Amino acid sequence: MEVANIRDVPIPASRVGLGTWAMGGYQWGGADDDMSVRTIHAALDLGINLIDTAPAYGFGHSEEVVGRAVAERGQRDRVVLATKVGLERRGDALFRNGTRRQIFEEIELSLRRLRTDYIDLYQVHWPDPQTPYEETARALLELQRDGKIRAIGVSNYSIDAMVRFRAVAPIASAQPPLNLFERQAEGDILPWCHDNGVATLTYGALCRGLLSGAIDEKTAFQGDDLRKTDPKFQPPRFAQYLEAVRRLERFARDRYARSVLALAVRWVLDQRGVSVALWGARRPDELAPIGDVMGWHLDDEARAHIDAVLAETVRDPVGPEFMAPPERREAMAPAA
Repeated sequence: MEVANIRDVPIPASRVGLGTWAMGGYQWGGADDDMSVRTIHAALDLGINLIDTAPAYGFGHSEEVVGRAVAERGQRDRVVLATKVGLERRGDALFRNGTRRQIFEEIELSLRRLRTDYIDLYQVHWPDPQTPYEETARALLELQRDGKIRAIGVSNYSIDAMVRFRAVAPIASAQPPLNLFERQAEGDILPWCHDNGVATLTYGALCRGLLSGAIDEKTAFQGDDLRKTDPKFQPPRFAQYLEAVRRLERFARDRYARSVLALAVRWVLDQRGVSVALWGARRPDELAPIGDVMGWHLDDEARAHIDAVLAETVRDPVGPEFMAPPERREAMAPAA
């Protein structure tokens, strides 16, 4: 397993981290907790020691499952627990809230659900424009000095927001979306983080399963699965993205004797400025290809071919904007 260093985290983190959004159940058609625990244990067995969760994932349920899995396995000091803060729940809705009061309330709930007395990496889930970034930073700095968190991170932050935040508290990591289909971070966030010594945990490596190779036109999404409203999964875009995946699958097999999944994750890891790629899973078998991701790299010719395939197939691209909560305190659904 390749590893990366994250400021203020005492152990190296695996460059593939386990994303646990789907383990929360909500917006993913439910979840099997026992299966989720086995998946976390399988990840640890494979050398994946960074587990990323959030209170927004199933309104705390994902944190509870992660806490149970780590407690049952033991060796807490060998696991990098990363969770988030700054989304206030009201009923079944969430609102951005980066106030000191909100942060100090959430930390206690997260510690209890995770069954731990410290969090390795505590990340602001979404910036709250109604609260000065400096207030949020001061609150997290206080938690760090109290020993309740080790490292401070941000998620979905702009460069301007990070500059203001960093004037008050150190930023160990940033978490932007990044995959073959959602590449906005390539142009700004990744270079800035690289140049400023900020680690990155990029989320959505498989683009909600699109790049897993397991989805086709007949795939049905059940219950409250967010992909029923994700623009990438709606016609006519869905067919364009599936054609891109089919062509990338052929290329990956012919060039590297690997799957499109391995190609997609390797592409993320090979981007300059990427420290960790988060890989979402909720069954142990979904982690089986991890070995195919390690120990090789894409060359310039492969990168150019991938770009050409995307340009030819995805004629109407769309980003991950649908997941972003509104800036004002309006009801929203949980997002990555």
